[in-house]
Amino acid sequence: MKLSEIKNLLPNLENVEFQLENGKFVPEHFHVTEIGMVSKNFIDCGGTMRKEERVNFQLWDADDYEHRLKPNKLLHIIQLSEEKLGIGDFEIEVEYQDQTIGKYDLDFNGRNFILKNKVTACLANEACGLPQEKKKLNLTDLKSSNSSCSEESGCC
Repeated sequence: MKLSEIKNLLPNLENVEFQLENGKFVPEHFHVTEIGMVSKNFIDCGGTMRKEERVNFQLWDADDYEHRLKPNKLLHIIQLSEEKLGIGDFEIEVEYQDQTIGKYDLDFNGRNFILKNKVTACLANEACGLPQEKKKLNLTDLKSSNSSCSEESGCC
């Protein structure tokens, strides 16, 4: 989810709720302790220079059970971050500590913001010698040219 998308969603919500993919909710008394811009410059295993830019939200469970972050307050924090830090409209990455600090992509299911598990991937498959992914076919799409049986014959 890009920053512009969350900004468009927030005015229409009564509450800000984050949920992990396993169904567990971030406690409703969470804080957004940071919104920032993260730039990552790196070289992939194939030697290609790459750059990623993301907006980073950090969620924190502070055990102050009366705290509730409302949509207009989060929108204000986002706008302040854009103004003071010059944050652009990039994909959002969320940091949240469950067992350990995790980084998540952000999605929305119509009611809650979903913390989507991130996965690693090779960005230069051809340089790693990995086999190309084979095309998946349905059995019904396969036709044998050696078969003497036709669909009309009733033998298949």
